[in-house]
Amino acid sequence: MSKQLDLRDIQGNVVRAYGRYSFPFARYVFLNVHDARRGRDFVGAVAEQVTTAARWDEGPHPIGKPLSTVNIGFAYQGLKELEVPRASLIGFPMEFVMGMKKRKDILGDDGPSAPQHWDPIWRDNRETDRHKDVHIWVSINGQSQLDVQRRYEWLQQLVHQSAGGVIVLSGHRGDNGEHLPFQDVHAVFENGKATSKEHFGYTDGIGDPVFEGLPARPERVTGRGKQMKDGKWAPLATGEFLLGHRDEADEYPLAPSPQLLSRNGTFMVYRKLHQNVGSFNALLDRAGAGFPGGRELLAAKFVGRWRDNGAPLAAAPDARSKAAWDEKFAQASPAERDRMLSGFTYDEDMQGAKCPFSAHIRRINPRASLEFTPGAFNTPGALANRRRIIRRGLPYGEVKDPARDDGDHGIVIMMLNASIQRQFEFVQQQWINYGNDFKASNDKEIILGNHCPIRRGKAVIEADPDGDDPPFFLTDIPRLVETRGGDYFFIPSMTALRMIAQGIVDPT
Repeated sequence: MSKQLDLRDIQGNVVRAYGRYSFPFARYVFLNVHDARRGRDFVGAVAEQVTTAARWDEGPHPIGKPLSTVNIGFAYQGLKELEVPRASLIGFPMEFVMGMKKRKDILGDDGPSAPQHWDPIWRDNRETDRHKDVHIWVSINGQSQLDVQRRYEWLQQLVHQSAGGVIVLSGHRGDNGEHLPFQDVHAVFENGKATSKEHFGYTDGIGDPVFEGLPARPERVTGRGKQMKDGKWAPLATGEFLLGHRDEADEYPLAPSPQLLSRNGTFMVYRKLHQNVGSFNALLDRAGAGFPGGRELLAAKFVGRWRDNGAPLAAAPDARSKAAWDEKFAQASPAERDRMLSGFTYDEDMQGAKCPFSAHIRRINPRASLEFTPGAFNTPGALANRRRIIRRGLPYGEVKDPARDDGDHGIVIMMLNASIQRQFEFVQQQWINYGNDFKASNDKEIILGNHCPIRRGKAVIEADPDGDDPPFFLTDIPRLVETRGGDYFFIPSMTALRMIAQGIVDPT
């Protein structure tokens, strides 16, 4: 990789998916700023313990792996309440200034996902009482629940010491309808061990992008970077994910001044998503009974990966090829497993016969499959390279009855990108809730699409154009995932964080 980033200046959650580093528990705390000066003092105290992206146990002065991590971000109103200068505030992108609730029409947050159905902490803010508005996000990840609790008690002490400068906001919906002062999340456990599963049963968190400057192993670039004309893979441009760096258009993403405020920072989309497990299982049972490959292959068609181990349909499109893939995967080295999980393309599946056009991973990252005219772009995946998103987060709650939709269970997903509008919002609006780019008309993505509760959705499971089998028409798709709240946050660099805390941001 051509350049090395200053990892000590970048917050750790931007580079690391903590769940993969044995931090299966997390707690997200949201605060309101009542007093600017005392609020900045609180931010400064948190900054002293913020976990950076510096590598653990390496280098001449190694940093030991912590028992818990801390990261912090700010909503636009939070920066305003902390008295970041107006000349800097006006440089932030409009979608960040507006916040997620006011972008609901673009995001398709309607029907059961509409803001009036969100958790109270997200529903009852700004329009009714500024002291209910979310200003600051603090994330705690721990190797155990006890580690999370200890770090939370430290945070509570800082809040107490602020003497009313900041307050913790309640209103996260719990299992029994209670309103909690934090959002707890944790990995799904099986036989006492943390897994990478989510509540629909899929193996998750496989294909996060790799960009320039990261100390990633070369094999992790395959399938996670950008596909080149010669068939090789290269890291994506840093500016797709970090402000102050050149992006895939060889430009700098829109960012506020001064440069020290924005450089090495990013934007985070926080979304709490409820999973309708009962509806998912009912759809799978009903449609799977008539699907030629059976229920489990149909489940794989929903996402583009097999549920048990994440085998991509592009490489294992049926039960026979899946068995061969599994045998090879079991004997593979960790590096080869990485390549098997992510190092695939849709070059041999341009008709969607293996991985459908409405499958989750094909909509989220189409790779080079949108280049319908070979050689049209400098890189085959040019239409997708500018829409890539880093994903973080963990499931929340427990599924107590897999035949029901009620309860409090789902996933908190946090998406990092340099441009909320160009990356997250575009993917959500154009690729998840609309299918025209995939020659799928207005068919939505099967899992995340905002299927209408009355006129339910449909999707075509494409068939081999050279075979005799007809396509399979998946009909009456209910809304499988519902939004329960969230907002947009700025994740500053360590330099910028200290500047905010000290009140010395100077846009001149």
